[in-house]
Amino acid sequence: MSTTGISSQKTERISRPGTGRLIGVDIARGLVVLGMFVAHTGPPQSWLFGLVSGRSAALFAVLAGLSIALLSGGTAPVEGVRRRQVAVRIAVRAVVLFGLGLVLSMLDAPVMVILTSYGVLFLLALPLLRLRARTLGVLAGVLAIAAPLASYLIRDAMPPAGEFGAIPHLGDFTSWSGAAAAFQHVLLDGGYPVLTWLPFVLAGMALGRIDLRAARGPVALLGAGLALAGYGGSWLAMNVFGGREQVLASYGDALPPELVDVLLSRGFGAVPTGSPVMLLSAGAHSGSPFEVVGATGAALLVIGLCMFVERARVLAPIAAVGALALTAYAGHIVLLAAIGTDGLMAMQQTAPHLTWLLLTAIVVVFAVVWRALLGRGPLERVLHLVSAEPAARIGR
Repeated sequence: MSTTGISSQKTERISRPGTGRLIGVDIARGLVVLGMFVAHTGPPQSWLFGLVSGRSAALFAVLAGLSIALLSGGTAPVEGVRRRQVAVRIAVRAVVLFGLGLVLSMLDAPVMVILTSYGVLFLLALPLLRLRARTLGVLAGVLAIAAPLASYLIRDAMPPAGEFGAIPHLGDFTSWSGAAAAFQHVLLDGGYPVLTWLPFVLAGMALGRIDLRAARGPVALLGAGLALAGYGGSWLAMNVFGGREQVLASYGDALPPELVDVLLSRGFGAVPTGSPVMLLSAGAHSGSPFEVVGATGAALLVIGLCMFVERARVLAPIAAVGALALTAYAGHIVLLAAIGTDGLMAMQQTAPHLTWLLLTAIVVVFAVVWRALLGRGPLERVLHLVSAEPAARIGR
């Protein structure tokens, strides 16, 4: 993912569009970060919140896969010693990100920290580094349908591990039972379950295996088609072919229709196992086939469009944010933890849009200044340093 600081040596250099660094990808990364600010602090009733909710996180994952592919050779996957070196770099960064995610979760910010799941996703990507774009794309398509169905069947046959949609904390690993529950959350029923998020990473890896500048138009068109199929197909299934009525009937008097509609519009990482019809929804973070397909399409559309506008100087500040995405992500969690849930709610009631606007202004200014003076971001620099040396030892 972009926020991990994973990028190829080619994409880590500061350069102009048309040279090594894909500035359009940086713009997409920056939009992800700014979209998360809205998703984490914006008023839930606003159209902007509805636009970014779920889709920003999915774009994170697609960009993660894209970055992994670029690091491992881009259009020509690396072989031999070089592939082993890349695998070590990715594995080390995955472990660091997993640990960083646990630390950030301890702050109890009003945010579901995604980094623990991302660490596991990077490890799962290691056996796939040699695959080409077509194979990765096919795998992503198959898993977009099969993984949510498998998740539903597995979770329906086993007891939940505590709170649905939970995020692992460092304290979970003080006992075997806690660790087992934490990994169940990471893999199946947490806020970002790996089983249903792997298709996003695979789709991003497929993107990284093609000439993205040359294919930006087809990528954007494919994304628009997938978004229409995912979200449009779900709307037809739920509102035209009676899916919503079946879900309401399955809950009976246990939940009012208004609350059921909330469950259909926004999930907690995976579809509840109360009714199989819930798999027809496409709500944010629902983890249904329709949501995975639609969110993947939205991500491809954004990336394709960003490649078209990478020469626009007005977007340079957003690209700077994207180049420091991990630092921006971790920094905003620390800041929100300092504000606290009660403080954030008070700010939202007083001035609903103020928090995310302030976050945006602070991060954009910081990123532009840091990028101009020091280049690679602080956390991005740490990830590079801790992973480069072990990788360099391979083949000596």
